[in-house]
Amino acid sequence: MTAQAGIDARGAGEGRGDMLDLSALWAAIKRRKFWIIAPTLAALGLSFVAVNVVTPRYTGEAKLLLESRGGFYALPGQAAADSGQFDSEAVQSQVQLIMSRDLAREAVKRIGLVGNAEFDSGVGALSAVRKLAVMIGLGGHPADRSPEERVLEKYYDRLLVYPVARSRIVSIEFTSRDAALAAKAANTIAETYLEFQEQAKQENARSASNWLSTTIEPLRKRVAEAEAKVEDYRSKNGLFAGPNNTTITSQQLTDLSAQLSSARSQQAESQAKAGLIRDAIKQGRTFEIPDVANNDLVRRLIEQRVNLRAQIAAESRSLLPEHPRIKELNAQLLDLEGQLRAAAERTVRTLENEAKIAGQRVESFQAALDGQKKNVSSANDSEVQLRALEREARTLREQLEQYMQRYREAVARDTLNATPADARIISRAVEPTEPSFPKKLPVVLVSTLATFLIALATIVTRELLNGQGRPLPNTPRGPRWVSAGSTEDEGDAPGPVPGAAPRHARVAGLLTHAGKLGQTRLDLDRPELTLAEIAERTREPARGMAPLALVLDGAGEGAARPRDLAELLAQRCRCVLVDLSSDHAVGEAGFSELLAGEALFSDIIMREPGSRLHRIGAGHAGRTAVLAAPDLVDVALDALCETYDWVLVAAASNDDGMVLAPIARRAQAGLVMSGQVGNGHALETAYRLSELTEAPVTLILDAEGGVPMPPVSRSEMPVGA
Repeated sequence: MTAQAGIDARGAGEGRGDMLDLSALWAAIKRRKFWIIAPTLAALGLSFVAVNVVTPRYTGEAKLLLESRGGFYALPGQAAADSGQFDSEAVQSQVQLIMSRDLAREAVKRIGLVGNAEFDSGVGALSAVRKLAVMIGLGGHPADRSPEERVLEKYYDRLLVYPVARSRIVSIEFTSRDAALAAKAANTIAETYLEFQEQAKQENARSASNWLSTTIEPLRKRVAEAEAKVEDYRSKNGLFAGPNNTTITSQQLTDLSAQLSSARSQQAESQAKAGLIRDAIKQGRTFEIPDVANNDLVRRLIEQRVNLRAQIAAESRSLLPEHPRIKELNAQLLDLEGQLRAAAERTVRTLENEAKIAGQRVESFQAALDGQKKNVSSANDSEVQLRALEREARTLREQLEQYMQRYREAVARDTLNATPADARIISRAVEPTEPSFPKKLPVVLVSTLATFLIALATIVTRELLNGQGRPLPNTPRGPRWVSAGSTEDEGDAPGPVPGAAPRHARVAGLLTHAGKLGQTRLDLDRPELTLAEIAERTREPARGMAPLALVLDGAGEGAARPRDLAELLAQRCRCVLVDLSSDHAVGEAGFSELLAGEALFSDIIMREPGSRLHRIGAGHAGRTAVLAAPDLVDVALDALCETYDWVLVAAASNDDGMVLAPIARRAQAGLVMSGQVGNGHALETAYRLSELTEAPVTLILDAEGGVPMPPVSRSEMPVGA
């Protein structure tokens, strides 16, 4: 609820203004204007003389940009060691480095501040006041300290180093009576800082190269010893390496395995061909076998058989089958067939012999392979030890190479300009032409204005303490929640409100509830009359608080609503309407968001364009969620009562009494929108409301003639917009 501090302060200020007699204060100010003008003119003259007498001081400013510059100077193929950007902590660290005492001593020597009367207190004779202070022990003698220590005190007083907001730029400002000295000092400090950074990087590179040089030699010896162990172990165990970095035993095992596979393939092929030829001979398809058909002897026998068959065919045309010539030719043909079968059988026997030879080779290769396997298995343990020695030697070799590379880089960086500072000067200080102190015009204006305000405040305070600014006891003034919206004429000439004579008739109490119920009618032409009549039926609120009125809508269609009443009251006072009568505006933020801590008062208070009425809706959660948290609602209503002149809380006429009871108990007035006379529902609502609150309950009737309030525009905007 305290998020509305600006509105509360404004409301409190307006409330206090109603309690002061501004005309009396103005008259007192005019009577004592001499006591305001004289000190103001004196301050003007003294400040003018002071700014022209005081010795001016000039400020030189240099600016540094912090950035990593190692990447441009790294060795080929190497990344920068420090490529990260400067964060806020790093920038602050560099600021402290610029202000360090080591850098300050070097800068003091280069600038030449020792012996300068402006900075060295030991130059010249001591003044009488200074001698007296030294004698009584209030200060030390300048000779008791070294010249640098004397200068450093003034040096730090005149030095200002600060980072520029939201950047990596550091500004260095130095102030002196001498403009040239101020610019020279700022530039010298910046240059000294850059040199310190370069020296720090060179020292790091130098220390790294020294350490690496003492580490590389022992490491090189260890590498040589490890590699010698590997070779010695390999020669002792016969683990010589062959092609593809494999041992000889492993290579022999591979060769034997390949030869065994080849012999087995050849044996299987010869056996298969022999079996195929025998089957073909049995089936009479001997010449379909490629190995038989391609034999030279078989090819010549086949040619002779073809010729014999041709002769038999030629002779058979003229000779009979029993002819001796025919028989001779047939006998020759049978002999050729026998030779062909004998040739095929020789081929089969040849293939079978090859299969036997291949089988013997397989057996010999298998025996050799088994023996080689035993040799390989016995050599595995030795190879494990050898690999361990090789890993150790390889690790030491890689470490040595890394150290060598870093050593070369460190040596390369340990040279002039090889390690630039991670900063550069982007703006050098120039000799200032205008003094930084004193600023003549601002000093004169501020001192004059301050004196004027102090004199004015003194007179006003004196008048208030003497009671001259308070309203007179016989001055008729109403409470701020009645007259806060009155016009200027009404405030200057207080008197009876028009229409006050029949007021008792308009707000006369009903016969029931011992006069606790009353009624009044809206007056569109005289809003102040309606405001005064409602105020007459309202209990006095606590001091500094506005009255809280609970408004129930018991009128029918076409009659005035709580919002119409609030519009009318807003014409003469600052009024806010907390509309909890319905959930028609659940799409906008409202009271429920305020109670949940999701919105501020400035987010939920809506206002009508061209009107003083402020309105707060129920919010997204609806009126039920708001009425279910009476404790939080009570705190929010207190904040509104401290801000406005009237706070109206609108609720539905059919709401449960248990729900309305917390608001009704703290209300100073109960209002029921009745519309026209004779509204039984409104009267029943008023009776029920009177049982919930100790405050008077008033029926609000429509304007004379039954003319409803003018329609209100629904286009709203937040107060804080």
